[in-house]
Amino acid sequence: MKNNINEYWRAYSATQPPGSPIHNKPFIAEQLGDNPGMADYLGNLITIGRKTATCSALWELEASGMRIPEVGLVTIVLNGDNQPLCIIETTEVHIKPYNEVDAQFAYDEGEGDRSLTSWRRVHWDYFTRILARIGKTPTLDMPLVCERFRVIYK
Repeated sequence: MKNNINEYWRAYSATQPPGSPIHNKPFIAEQLGDNPGMADYLGNLITIGRKTATCSALWELEASGMRIPEVGLVTIVLNGDNQPLCIIETTEVHIKPYNEVDAQFAYDEGEGDRSLTSWRRVHWDYFTRILARIGKTPTLDMPLVCERFRVIYK
């Protein structure tokens, strides 16, 4: 798997001009979601341009020792088989409570019918699953790391 990721990064880097800062920029490679099927679904939404935002529970990031994404973060999005689908760059990061996520952000996440009602239902179920792994349950005011991104290579 690591070779495919590195090859994908090299293919992207080859599209950039000599001296571009991207050649020395660190990147991460990860699936979105918590299972291979979800990684395929969410990755596809990104590659077709429907999904331009995502969110994570801050509690999960803290418990796993993961850093909060920052503007400029470059991520190779992996499918359910850990194969590269595209590369995204984080353009915006905000921490806000679950109950303050607005309809525009729900729409930009691109899932389901893109409504805030659907977003709340699906994400409540998702956070219930992932937070149980760290002994927590979702709350209306749980902090979410809300991230917007753009595709820079596919």
